[in-house]
Amino acid sequence: MKLATFTHQGSTRIGVVSGEEIVDLARAAPALPRDMIDLLEGTGDPLAMAARAAESSAARIALAEVHLEAPVLRPRKFLAIGLNYADHIAETEREKPEFPVFFNKQVTCVNGPFDAIVRPRVSRALDYEGELGFVIGRRCRHVPRDRAHEVIAGFLAVNDVTIRDWQRKAPTMTLGKSFDTHGPIGPWIVTSDEIGDPHALELRTFVNGQERQHSNTRHLIFDCYAMIETLSTVFTLEPGDIVSTGTPSGVGYPTRSWLVPGDVVRVEIERVGAIENRVVDEPA
Repeated sequence: MKLATFTHQGSTRIGVVSGEEIVDLARAAPALPRDMIDLLEGTGDPLAMAARAAESSAARIALAEVHLEAPVLRPRKFLAIGLNYADHIAETEREKPEFPVFFNKQVTCVNGPFDAIVRPRVSRALDYEGELGFVIGRRCRHVPRDRAHEVIAGFLAVNDVTIRDWQRKAPTMTLGKSFDTHGPIGPWIVTSDEIGDPHALELRTFVNGQERQHSNTRHLIFDCYAMIETLSTVFTLEPGDIVSTGTPSGVGYPTRSWLVPGDVVRVEIERVGAIENRVVDEPA
């Protein structure tokens, strides 16, 4: 199942994508919440209820007629990991970490799957990082690795947009990772049952149609389940939290090939989908 947040005729709500249509859950199942986090943390089995509504409903809208928003508009947490592919570590001339390097992206950076990425006035070192992300579906703490799959609602594509000079200003990396619009996610949440093994997915990033990154999630150093085990040891993970799993080689940093206004960045992940964002200058 593909869960999306969309805007249609001035109203933003959630739905289930089916082919070239989206089932409007506000019409198909009025008792269900209209916000993704509320849906994920609902009582009973809200995902099963959404799936049943999508199968039987005629409340369908053509995808071409809606604007797809970030699937989770305002997650409580947006967590990411650095240096999680060996080839990316090599291109950045860093040492392989013995412990996962986590950081926060402030949630105000969340951006829609097809909305513009803003190049800020304070820097020209704008870079892309295509990544697989996952969405937490259950409130949880102290999750062992062999049960981590139980707390994942689904998967999405992420562009961990980075301002490289600001990333270097502070050891936490948060400043360089959190500029407004620098967290495009989507285009929807693909539930775990449709993904199968999340550690066998092809990932590609294109800039203006030219392939810049191509890898497979089997090359993750710390996989999705190991990440959940570590994070949930420290703090509670909540429905709607987003965790991004790191980027492979091919980013602009080694050659200082920064993004400029007019560039279009596309991140494609097998069985998940693609997000595509055009770069614009920050308005005055």
